[in-house]
Amino acid sequence: MDNAPFLASDALADGRVTRAELRREHRRIYRDVYIHRDCEVDALIRARAAWLFARGKAVVAGPSAAVLHGSKWIPADHTAELVWQEHRQPYSAIRIRADVLDDNEVEVLDGIQVTTAARTAFDIGRQGPFTRALERIDALCNATSLSPSTVSLLAETHRGFRGIVQLRQVLEVADGGAESPQESRTRLMLVDAGLPRPTTQIQVRDVTGQVFARIDIGWEQWKVGVEYDGEQHWSDEAQRAWDIERTYRLEQLGWTIIRVSARLLRSNSIRLVSWVTDALRAAGAPV
Repeated sequence: MDNAPFLASDALADGRVTRAELRREHRRIYRDVYIHRDCEVDALIRARAAWLFARGKAVVAGPSAAVLHGSKWIPADHTAELVWQEHRQPYSAIRIRADVLDDNEVEVLDGIQVTTAARTAFDIGRQGPFTRALERIDALCNATSLSPSTVSLLAETHRGFRGIVQLRQVLEVADGGAESPQESRTRLMLVDAGLPRPTTQIQVRDVTGQVFARIDIGWEQWKVGVEYDGEQHWSDEAQRAWDIERTYRLEQLGWTIIRVSARLLRSNSIRLVSWVTDALRAAGAPV
């Protein structure tokens, strides 16, 4: 057996595994769906396992669909989600919805029926807290090149759905250029503070015309950038050395770079907004 989830009943029937091997070497994810015990069960595995559990009668949806589309940052223990109209018995291990999906809202990825990227964004943008919805739509747009405007058009054909007001608000600030939830939260914080909407992933060229840096969030007009520094920026010596050189080169070109740590983002957002506001004002921005 490989490291993919499988239907135990099928594997037993065709001799791929014995009952003793099933008990000894595998573990159950859902009823009749197993995986090798050494395999890490993440959100992608759960999505595929849920599809197997439904035996092709359902459509993978919500964050589970986002993972199949290539989205990052969905927690490993996130409950898998299906649209399965014919399913009537409750099953607590999987979130099962009875939504009616249009034919153009479903596609097949690697043999699995899944909601399209646009329909997936329509669903996840209406679920949960605003910030989490933004993070997930940003990640989906980043993974698929989906445009928020495409989701807005879909929303116009589904007026009256629960959460539609939040979805529209999320789409107003969504940006597929965000490469992490922290970047999404930082951008939202700055926009909520009334600052001009920034651009993401700004390419900066040196005097020879070669791109040597991409700035996470910034305002090219005023040469002010904001960058989130993850753990590797502090723990990796080579990364830290490059960061120092990169910052020097950006400053030589007139850029002001404000660096954001997890602690600053979490506990001192007022200071961060103040720093960015001061930098923009000094550069001539009307803030």
